[in-house]
Amino acid sequence: MKIALMMENSQAAKNPIILGELQAVSSSLGHDVYNVGMSSEGDHHLTYVHLGIMAGILLNSKAVDFVIAGCGTGQGALMSLNAQPGVFCGYCIDPSDAFLFNQVNNGNALALPFAKGFGWGAELNARYIFEKALTGERGNGYPVERKEPQVKNAAILAELKAGLAAESYVDTLKKIDQNLVKVAVSGERFQQCLFENGQDESVKAYVRSLLS
Repeated sequence: MKIALMMENSQAAKNPIILGELQAVSSSLGHDVYNVGMSSEGDHHLTYVHLGIMAGILLNSKAVDFVIAGCGTGQGALMSLNAQPGVFCGYCIDPSDAFLFNQVNNGNALALPFAKGFGWGAELNARYIFEKALTGERGNGYPVERKEPQVKNAAILAELKAGLAAESYVDTLKKIDQNLVKVAVSGERFQQCLFENGQDESVKAYVRSLLS
């Protein structure tokens, strides 16, 4: 699995902590981690609005399989990511949230609060969240006897969201303020992840056109 970690300006200083915990969990599972957001407060400036665009591009182009995002409360990142077609983001404050999202909703992104409640043992909480989010067979339901309706409802939501989207994801990108998109794709690590792993050539070509 390819996993993107993206953090915005208000919590950029915590990136080394969160990245370290995510890498520790992912390496033991054979997953690859791409740190595509801000890695420090001096990095290129991103807000949670940009994170949604970044997640949409990486997931819709199949450059990554899963996104870990967040902001101070996690709520802004949650809304921004879920505004994008093909992105199904859950809100996660503890390991049980990650487990239940994995089993019940089977989405492809998580939004975490990196300021609210980030106190003693916060790095351990993050590690346990990542363990629950990235292990086990997904979509098994909880409790297990509820698997059938839960899988059915997840599929209905996916169809509903797909029906509201534009014809292609590039069309969606063209409807967004292009200055926002340009900033979102400005990071070198983001570009490397997209261009090396992306499977949708139309998305990659459109991003290249913005960067030229």
